Amino acid sequence: MKVVKFGGSSLATGEQFEKVINIIKDDSERKVIVTSAPGKRYHGDTKVTDLLIEYANEVIENEDHTNIIKEIISRYHEISDYFKLDDSVIKLLKDKLINLAKENYSDNEHLMAAFKAHGEFLNAILLNEVLNSQGIKSVFVDPKKAGIIVHGQPNDADISPDTYRNLENFDVPEDSRIVFPGFFGYSQDGSIFTFSRGGSDITGAMLSRGLHADLYENFTDVDAIYVANNHVVKHPQAIKKMSYREMRELSYAGFSVFQDEAIIPAVKGQVPVNVKNTNNPSAEGTLIVPEQFLFNPSNEITGIACSKRFSALYIHRYLLNKEVGFTLKLLQLFYKYNISYEHMPSGIDDLTVIFDRTKLDKTTISNLCHDVKEVLQPDYLEWIDDYAIIMVVGESIAHNVNTIGKIIDSLTNNNIAIHMINQGASRISIMLGVQESDADEAVRQIYKKFFN
Repeated sequence: MKVVKFGGSSLATGEQFEKVINIIKDDSERKVIVTSAPGKRYHGDTKVTDLLIEYANEVIENEDHTNIIKEIISRYHEISDYFKLDDSVIKLLKDKLINLAKENYSDNEHLMAAFKAHGEFLNAILLNEVLNSQGIKSVFVDPKKAGIIVHGQPNDADISPDTYRNLENFDVPEDSRIVFPGFFGYSQDGSIFTFSRGGSDITGAMLSRGLHADLYENFTDVDAIYVANNHVVKHPQAIKKMSYREMRELSYAGFSVFQDEAIIPAVKGQVPVNVKNTNNPSAEGTLIVPEQFLFNPSNEITGIACSKRFSALYIHRYLLNKEVGFTLKLLQLFYKYNISYEHMPSGIDDLTVIFDRTKLDKTTISNLCHDVKEVLQPDYLEWIDDYAIIMVVGESIAHNVNTIGKIIDSLTNNNIAIHMINQGASRISIMLGVQESDADEAVRQIYKKFFN
């Protein structure tokens, strides 16, 4: 049995729905279908989830929301008309949309979560109706009926262990498909909570684990995951097969097919994940498997990812390594400002702390640097914004002693300075710190070294 998830661009129009239907019909093992909300139909279009957020804000501000309801329902109406569904289907969706504003919510966070979840909720109802109209027997399943229990924050939910116990008792009908809305679950008190980034991907991975699927197919709008960003490297090779931990390492540094934490339930359930293209379903895609199933990787490295979202704090102090408690004092300052750090490479007299710049503001940075000077009294202190991290990842790296030498040569031979280098404990990834201005060229040169 396969769990199949379709992204927002795959379910944005009637034409895209038709492709999805053909994919489902093509394989009787595709029993569980997870929906996203309708995405963009064209460049400059607005996702339905964003329209629902606008709707929620208008309700919160007690503004008239007649027009936004019309705009949202028109997106579903367009798809319904494409398949000539009965008017009662759109009436059902419209009633649910209108009733959202009439519910009582404990606070605005709960309100926002409920509104956002309905992009997937309504699209799952619609897809179920379309499938049955096309002669494919299917059943819509509300996450509440399946026992999808979550906890945490209303707009940043975590899966409760109760969910997997409930899914053990959920029977997938032998004679029909089930259509399941992604992105949300229910708290113990029955409130709708949404997952954060990659919400529908999380639902698909969760169902794959909980229902013991043989495969989780994640349909998106690309043929495969590529060795490098195709906006940086022209026509990069596709990755045919990779391990879970390779995917995690690469996602951390910028791979954007889906958010790295989204497939963790599938990882824990040891369910292979196949990333495929709705617009080209015959393409093999990329298979993500447990590392014990990854025999004889075809390349020395699997992928190269780069992220420019980092900054660094460089501290130089003579005999830094001799001072007991130096790092503790630094960490106490991070705690004071509620700051987490990404990496902390160090030397005898030097220490560099790398941060995710998107989680900091100028005031916090200024105050932190001031306190570091006051408390630690470094000989030299520098805040570096021009910083990027490159991850070179591959299961074969652990067994090839010359990989790191090749990477260094590819950069130094092209006058690209390496500010930091670190091989992780897993030994399957090599992390490089370079100037942001050198990052793209560094990726190109590493790719050229290993794949040309």
